[in-house]
Amino acid sequence: MSQQQGLAPRKAALFLLDKVTTEGKLLSELIGEGALQHLTPEDRARAQRLAIATLRGLARADRMLARFLNKTPPTPVRNVLRLCTVELAGGEAAHGVVNAGVELVARNKRTQSMKGLVNAVLRKVAAEGPEGWARLAVPRMPGWLRKPLKDAYGPQVIAAIEAVQFAGAPLDLTVKGDVNAAQAALGGEVLPTGSLRLQDAGQVSSLPGFDAGDWWVQDAAAALPVQIMAPKTGEKILDLCAAPGGKTMQIAAAGAEVTAVDASAGRMARVRENLDRTGLQAKLVTADAFEVTTDGFDAVLLDAPCSATGTIRRHPDLPYAKDGSEFGALIDQQAAMIDHALTLLKPGGRLLYCTCSLLPDEGEVQIDDALARHPGLTVERDALDVPGVDPAWRTEEGGLRLRPDYWAERGGMDGFYIAQLRKPA
Repeated sequence: MSQQQGLAPRKAALFLLDKVTTEGKLLSELIGEGALQHLTPEDRARAQRLAIATLRGLARADRMLARFLNKTPPTPVRNVLRLCTVELAGGEAAHGVVNAGVELVARNKRTQSMKGLVNAVLRKVAAEGPEGWARLAVPRMPGWLRKPLKDAYGPQVIAAIEAVQFAGAPLDLTVKGDVNAAQAALGGEVLPTGSLRLQDAGQVSSLPGFDAGDWWVQDAAAALPVQIMAPKTGEKILDLCAAPGGKTMQIAAAGAEVTAVDASAGRMARVRENLDRTGLQAKLVTADAFEVTTDGFDAVLLDAPCSATGTIRRHPDLPYAKDGSEFGALIDQQAAMIDHALTLLKPGGRLLYCTCSLLPDEGEVQIDDALARHPGLTVERDALDVPGVDPAWRTEEGGLRLRPDYWAERGGMDGFYIAQLRKPA
């Protein structure tokens, strides 16, 4: 690989880093807007991996760099140093990484005067090597998030969650047909809940079975809500916040008639792509959830908009792109969506509520409040009796609390809250 070729993914990763750390943008937003479209698929994947690894290790990189800096450099230079430090920590060849860091700074007129500093600092970091990196503490979540989670779960649990988040996430697949046949083709481990987990998957679209639509990417925790809902052939089911479509496909694969709703046309296009690839059928509606008035559904799946605090092991940009200020509005929206979803059910129908959040206010508390608002509404505790679900994960009000530190030895899982409610007949 030439120096020029090696720079392209690094330059793109740097663009993503700058947008996240200075403008509070999310990686998913940036990539969805085409930030990596100019790259080859291979470079696109590498740029994304670099940005994610750097964000995951940002606090540790800052700690290492602080030893070699008298003062904090401007953000564009700081992000070059961070990115290169994470690469060096991962065992990349020092010569190539240091040269790339210097080149990235030299190409920007506003930072080119600092190429000497970058060269000197990165050489010192390279001398520390992966061993010096490994001696540093596991990065902590920012205070705005760590405090409410520590209040909810205690310091030991939070430390365990942070360790799993820092380790990163393997790739989980939901298989349309026989999971053992998929394992024979792909390798990996069949998890107790039935998902297939790959530790070093590489480029997803080049894996066996992708083009044939034999499976789709979905965290093991995110696959559980539909398993708990247990859709049946011929049932009319509404997936109220459907994109990117993993749960829609699960419902369709079970033989139910699924209507998938999402407010974003762009995100809904991804649902259509996924359905086409897997050969599954669903009715797609691009609309705000509150605009849906058709009732009489056997079941509604409400994967409500939330803080996404359970997905940091996959999305390490979240702590840097958010500050917690949106929590109150999200919690109010979730309550209103539960109330609206209940009106769309037939008498005796079921509502599966879930969020990829670790905050009890977006999970357990929402169910307690919904039960208080709706006389006759009940929680279906028995619905949680699905393979692989540990009884210890159940909560007092009848839901399921999943945490990233569960299955830590296997690579953890996303944080989720799941509960199934039954409307009076």
